[in-house]
Amino acid sequence: MMRLACVLAACFGTIGAVAPGSAPVLDSQVVLNRYMQALARAVPPKNVVFTYALSQAGPHNLDQTHVIYRSQTRQRDEVTVIDGAAVRPPAIRIISRSDRYTVTRLAPRTEQYVFLFLSARKNGPHREYLYATSALHPSSFTVTQVAIDGTYFLPTLIRFTTRSNAASGSGTIAYARFSQYWMPRLATVNAKIAGKPARERIAWSAYRFPLSLPSSTFAQPRPVALPTPSPF
Repeated sequence: MMRLACVLAACFGTIGAVAPGSAPVLDSQVVLNRYMQALARAVPPKNVVFTYALSQAGPHNLDQTHVIYRSQTRQRDEVTVIDGAAVRPPAIRIISRSDRYTVTRLAPRTEQYVFLFLSARKNGPHREYLYATSALHPSSFTVTQVAIDGTYFLPTLIRFTTRSNAASGSGTIAYARFSQYWMPRLATVNAKIAGKPARERIAWSAYRFPLSLPSSTFAQPRPVALPTPSPF
């Protein structure tokens, strides 16, 4: 018993140790409380312009680059590259759609999941806290892990599984701070669609947050045919 107590004391001493010049490791419940407060304060940008690169391999293969202009639910989607070839002029689609990847939509919450603290780790200059999550109610999209940034207390990585009648898979979506906003930067999914393997990768870049976008941005162009709808 004494040996076990010494081992436990050594472990807790190691976890609580603070390297010179580094921030102390916070209690896991304190992190969760700050995380929920940060999610409550997080708001998506009213106006945003960005680029994303989409690659799919499986039943349908494609490689596209899009430039998105979004003002709340209004969106201008310009396809600029398809399978490595520039599209001139860009193929344009004007749609009305909410942001599927906003952190406040996908991040797990304590009223929906049970959180189990796994570890505190360094991620570049920041410390982050890793939790396993168990859904209280079944869903087609289920978060299995979340890494929480130790400075801003918002997710740096969400690990998830997804399931529908035709497909099932698992993946991750990574977030980072751009200006004052917490935005997606990389998503990867491995899935099976009708029993066949499929992969998807989305990389976001070149974020800008203009104060406004002119109404002409969302003027409806002539209809165009595209290989597949964008995921936004």
